[in-house]
Amino acid sequence: MSAIIQANPVEKLSQEPLPTGDSCVLIIFGASGDLTRRKLIPGLYNLACEGCMNPQFEVLGIGRTPMSSEEFRRKTGEAAATSKDTRDFSNSGWTDFETRLNYMEGDINDPKFYPRLRVRLEEMEKNGSSPNHLFYVSTPASVAGPIIEGLGGVGLNRRDHGWTRIVLEKPFGRDLESANVLNDVVHSVFDEKTVYRIDHYLGKETVQNILVFRFSNSLFEPVWNRNYIDYVEITAAETVGVENRAAFYEETGALRDMVANHLLQLLALTAMEPPVAFDADSVREQKVQVFRSIRPMSVEDVARFTVRGQYGPGVLDGKQVPGYRQEPGVNPHSTTETYAAVRFQIENWRWAGVPFYIRTGKRLRRNLTEIRVHLKPTPQALFASTSSVIAPNVITISIQPDEGISIAFDAKRQDRKCVRSRFRPTSLIKEASGPRGRLHTKPSCSTRCVAMPRYLRAEMK
Repeated sequence: MSAIIQANPVEKLSQEPLPTGDSCVLIIFGASGDLTRRKLIPGLYNLACEGCMNPQFEVLGIGRTPMSSEEFRRKTGEAAATSKDTRDFSNSGWTDFETRLNYMEGDINDPKFYPRLRVRLEEMEKNGSSPNHLFYVSTPASVAGPIIEGLGGVGLNRRDHGWTRIVLEKPFGRDLESANVLNDVVHSVFDEKTVYRIDHYLGKETVQNILVFRFSNSLFEPVWNRNYIDYVEITAAETVGVENRAAFYEETGALRDMVANHLLQLLALTAMEPPVAFDADSVREQKVQVFRSIRPMSVEDVARFTVRGQYGPGVLDGKQVPGYRQEPGVNPHSTTETYAAVRFQIENWRWAGVPFYIRTGKRLRRNLTEIRVHLKPTPQALFASTSSVIAPNVITISIQPDEGISIAFDAKRQDRKCVRSRFRPTSLIKEASGPRGRLHTKPSCSTRCVAMPRYLRAEMK
């Protein structure tokens, strides 16, 4: 049995207003893709509603899909209206915002496109647009290099007046060799101070709260080590399939799409030592130390400590859904993984002997992203005469869909039986939900769609 104990904040929390950003034209490469509709446009709309968007801020979307600016506004508006990331969507708010959106059709692999892009930006500036340019590369890693070279070839990497910056979304290359090549291309065209390699997971409120939770509370930091923690689980599960991202996903897969960036960032924030300051370089230094401490895997280790899977056809939420190989644009003989589970070992003084289990997948039973820190069990001799099972304490950091931090502990109720309680600070959560069970997939979804139940964790130990 479980109970939820809610805690109210000691003092009323107030949100400081966000600052107004610089004027600029945001040029999005891959604007007809999934990330723009689901994440970028809803995020920009939220900023506009907060009143922190400069009046001279505009978006120029670049994509191969033929459409007009009016059609681009209509499609992104429909997506924003139904996106879970959009806050307080209204028709009047969107009408004000959509005037900032423009679209330009073009093949980013064609060198002849970039002179056209420069002409378009010059025309926008003559008509009153900002001279500042922010390029956002939201494309598969294989085309990031040609985009950067194309911008440099027509002089869009530097400006005599105004500034130029570039944002590179993950994944950054396909492997170490290609990442180094891409980095060389970036440095040959842009100054390092104008380059932003980002992981949008780090913008989530609960992710940003991890370091504050760990290092501002003396209750947790003394037990945040191998002496008290048994193992750590980091889960990112999605109910959706690849949808219209087949071209991107065939090149990337679950390991490159989620494990090598989002989930390793969560691992680093969970495992890192306290930085000397909350600035970019100090935090980065401690993250790098965690990554350097992860035990490299041999071929035998990969076979033993990793799992790859692929969802097949089945029924999800009462609807028939196709398997990955039946999705439009996917090779019918594809071996690209849509599910991945890995056991990492961090070989340092704090974490030696504590396994970190990371898992992610599509077409799973529920949407869930969370970190679970399992503390070691207490000696059970004291409770040997009772029928109750005393479960170890668990600290759960929920990232989505319900943001919050909860702590599971045991206590005695009036009938002398032990009850598991879950402490949830209400100042950190949107709404209280019932205790979350262990993640499992629906058997009808696929025999290749697997989670990591206890027996699998035992095999990976």
